[in-house]
Amino acid sequence: MISAEEFPVEPWAIRETQLTLDRLAQTESIFALSNGHIGMRGNLDEGEPFGIPGSYLAGFCELRPLPYAEPAYGYPESDQTIVNVTDAKIIRLLVDDEPFDLRYGTVESHERVLDLRAGVLRREVVWSSPSGARVRVTSTRLVSLTHRAVAAITWAVEPLDASVRVVVQSELVANEEPPTPDDADPRAGNVAPLALEHVFGDGHDLRALLVHATQESGLRMAAAMQHHLDGPADLTTSLELSDDVARVIITADLEPGQSLSLEKFCAYGWSAQRSTPALRDQVSAALVEAERTGFDGLLAQQRQSMDDFWQRADIEIDGDPELQQATRFALFHVMQAGIRGEQRAIGAKGLTGPGYDGHTFWDNESFVLPVLTYTLPHAAADSLRWRHHTLELARQRARLLHLRGAAFPWRTIRGEECSGYWPAGTAAFHINADIAAAVLRHQQATGDAEFEAEVGLELLVETARLWASLGHHDADGGFRIDGVTGPDEYSAVQDNNVYTNLMARANLRGAANAAMRHRERAEALGVDLEEIAAWRDAAEAMVVPYDERLGVHPQSEGFTAHDRFDFTRAGPEQYPLMFHFPFFDLYRKQVVKQADLVLALHLCGDAFSLEEKRRNFEYYEPLTVRDSSLSACTQAVIAAEVGHLELAYAYAREAALMDLNDLEHNVTDGVHIAALAGAWTAAVAGFGGMRDVGGELSFAPRLPEKITRLAFRLYVRDIVLSVTIEPDSVEYRLDDGQELELRHHGRRFTLAGHRPQTLAIPPLERRQAPRQPPHRAPGRGI
Repeated sequence: MISAEEFPVEPWAIRETQLTLDRLAQTESIFALSNGHIGMRGNLDEGEPFGIPGSYLAGFCELRPLPYAEPAYGYPESDQTIVNVTDAKIIRLLVDDEPFDLRYGTVESHERVLDLRAGVLRREVVWSSPSGARVRVTSTRLVSLTHRAVAAITWAVEPLDASVRVVVQSELVANEEPPTPDDADPRAGNVAPLALEHVFGDGHDLRALLVHATQESGLRMAAAMQHHLDGPADLTTSLELSDDVARVIITADLEPGQSLSLEKFCAYGWSAQRSTPALRDQVSAALVEAERTGFDGLLAQQRQSMDDFWQRADIEIDGDPELQQATRFALFHVMQAGIRGEQRAIGAKGLTGPGYDGHTFWDNESFVLPVLTYTLPHAAADSLRWRHHTLELARQRARLLHLRGAAFPWRTIRGEECSGYWPAGTAAFHINADIAAAVLRHQQATGDAEFEAEVGLELLVETARLWASLGHHDADGGFRIDGVTGPDEYSAVQDNNVYTNLMARANLRGAANAAMRHRERAEALGVDLEEIAAWRDAAEAMVVPYDERLGVHPQSEGFTAHDRFDFTRAGPEQYPLMFHFPFFDLYRKQVVKQADLVLALHLCGDAFSLEEKRRNFEYYEPLTVRDSSLSACTQAVIAAEVGHLELAYAYAREAALMDLNDLEHNVTDGVHIAALAGAWTAAVAGFGGMRDVGGELSFAPRLPEKITRLAFRLYVRDIVLSVTIEPDSVEYRLDDGQELELRHHGRRFTLAGHRPQTLAIPPLERRQAPRQPPHRAPGRGI
């Protein structure tokens, strides 16, 4: 676990003031840079030592067969694994023939700073070689938010006491040797060698380019670098080129007061279809544009992009500086994951590491896209366009399962199902409703009729068709969806999961309404009035189980009749439970991995009364172990809504500090993008009480005692809404836009022009907070 002392608390930076070699893998994830297309782990410039070397391109993956001891019909045959592509970060240094390696000599000082305002990673090292030569090495690294294909580094070395001979080797390296994989943790990605085959290499002067291809997936990628140098007049340069390494070598004699500095411009591109010459020309053109802009120009553009993002997305928290820092860190990584994704999948770890093999899950639509929808709506739209591009694959999967419509994959990179464990994968059909909910949310928040007609409608239609064929009307007329797995992966293949049924109901209604708004387009998709009526009938008859005896909703039909899990059997070291108990034992007990019914209280909140929410939350809290990083933010939202503000505060801190404090013990293979998105959710939907039901924004803000002020902005239908919450009142203001209808604690009002409104926050009936399972109270490790 990373200790809090490793990152001093400050509002706009993550600063590492002492290098801890056995924590390299964790800090490489935390200091990773990305733009949604290129991802670079925070590896040291010199390449070694490392935890996990990593450079990634969104969607660039290799195929592996999925082995089964007992294969069966419908099992996916192939897995997709993100590839560590050609590494352009490496700049090696020799000082008087001794390699600059922090495992040797003396590190007098070492600082790395992830600058959340500037969008760059800075580093400064003072190092004495084993023979006593002292040098200072500095660098600034960025992955451009403006130029999708470009990354850049400025790097410098200077002697501090005496003259030195230096050799600098700036490299492109393919097929880096990976660390030993952690077979004990199924969440870890596959870091075994994934060989890239050499296709082409070229270079001259200070420029080099390599093209490689995957062996099975048929993808081809190019990486290129160009350098600008500044140093003594007598420095020399040369170029070495082989199949897997391109190396520019610079040599110089430096006196104290002199320095050797370089600007390294890097460009990446990949394709499943374009030829080698086309890829070569693409990255060459990107390099030319990066050079024309210059490193200072790239820095200025990066700062402008970050300023634009923070103007819309910043969350200001007074009273808890650590939570303030962690929330901005979380927003930074969510932004990085999606801002230039441009119709590629957003992985559960973004492009910060190989965790989960680079796959995307339902996390994206249910946790990440809400943040992007209200801060970077174009990124949310692009993510949904990617789903739309994979629609034919989802139709094929549905046909394989003897269903109509589309069955979207549980985990994937390119659109094909990659989950070989069908109870948690194939049976988790709620992914289809999660995608539909993201479409409806985007439409409500943007009012983009063109997007709805071109993309949203077809996604809604095909997911609605899935529910119509998956469910059935029983003898009493109720519409049942049997044999499915909800968000809680400790309960599998159950009937009438409440979350799934309510989300499916919203999906069916949303599809019917969209089809009526776009009749001509719907008819082209084969939708007639009879099918629309069938969707409405299914939605109205949807079975929503309720336990009259306990006065709560069972997570799925019969769940509250199960035996409760005996938590005395699990010590603190036996979490996550799935690593120590068989799934069979978990499946038949009342134990919840992550918020499931409680997530329904949030995302389908209009289906429950406030009193039902209270009873449900207090029933499920002692059963929920949070063996998933997705749970804390949802529990924060509902805890705040039902009156447990201090419990909500503890969960909000857990969500925001998930990776900075390595609470799940697996930040080594990348940050948790959806959990970090949960920091926004806990603040905006939790303490801000924000809901968007049918396009009507409502707020029910309340603050826990520790937070004295909370301010955030939302981008809704080209309007920037600013909300500032204090303990007894809240100010609503339009920073951009003319008029917006809102609700405040149930009261409707109109916000117009630049005339803010300040409204009182009604008193809260405080309740005794429920207990959590043993060893699972929020805040552990914080």
